[in-house]
Amino acid sequence: MRLDRFLSETTPLTRSLAKRALKNGEVTLNGELIKQAATQVNTESDDVKLNGETLSLVGLRYLMMHKPVDVECTARRGLYPRVIDLIDLPKVERLQPVGRLDVDTTGLLLLTDDGQWSHRVTSPRHRCAKVYVADLAEPVEDQAAQWAIDQVAEGIMLDGEETPTQPAVLRFITPYQAELTITEGRYHQVKRMFAALGNHVSSLHRRSIGDIVLPDNLAPGEWRELTPEEIAGF
Repeated sequence: MRLDRFLSETTPLTRSLAKRALKNGEVTLNGELIKQAATQVNTESDDVKLNGETLSLVGLRYLMMHKPVDVECTARRGLYPRVIDLIDLPKVERLQPVGRLDVDTTGLLLLTDDGQWSHRVTSPRHRCAKVYVADLAEPVEDQAAQWAIDQVAEGIMLDGEETPTQPAVLRFITPYQAELTITEGRYHQVKRMFAALGNHVSSLHRRSIGDIVLPDNLAPGEWRELTPEEIAGF
């Protein structure tokens, strides 16, 4: 790998700033001062230092976060904080949400810089189950609850869609709260499904993705790395 690229991969420096650091004599390679940006680096064995600090490439990362309300799953800076603003890691901007949550939705969010792994989780072909808990504006009792359960199990037509949703599992915890398990990821799907059933979601929380369940001891805004077993589950 070129030295200027190595610097941009391992530090917050852009390629142009990396070249400037080289020209300023801030970089050593195996103890030797290097100023040529095109110098080749063996990423496995060479010792590269910037102002005396050893640099190393960032490997693939897999995280879970308890996403709080009023935080956006976006790379752009907007009205709300971004989820990556809550994570203190090098090159955090490379982390991408694995299936986004709306700004007002809380719960389990996976993030990674491994595009293939992300695709396995989100691809409709893999039918990865996602469990949501929805608080509803209107109570659903008895026969109406059973009707809604049956409709969801068969698949329902969402406004503006040409095909019904895949069969899903609906369970009412209380008349005002329901658990919905889906295997798709259509735009605002959970909210639109309850709207098609004649109700309104007042708050929404994602409990799990596949076999990964949000731990009770992970507070809103906190994150941790996934275990090897959790990563291998997809």
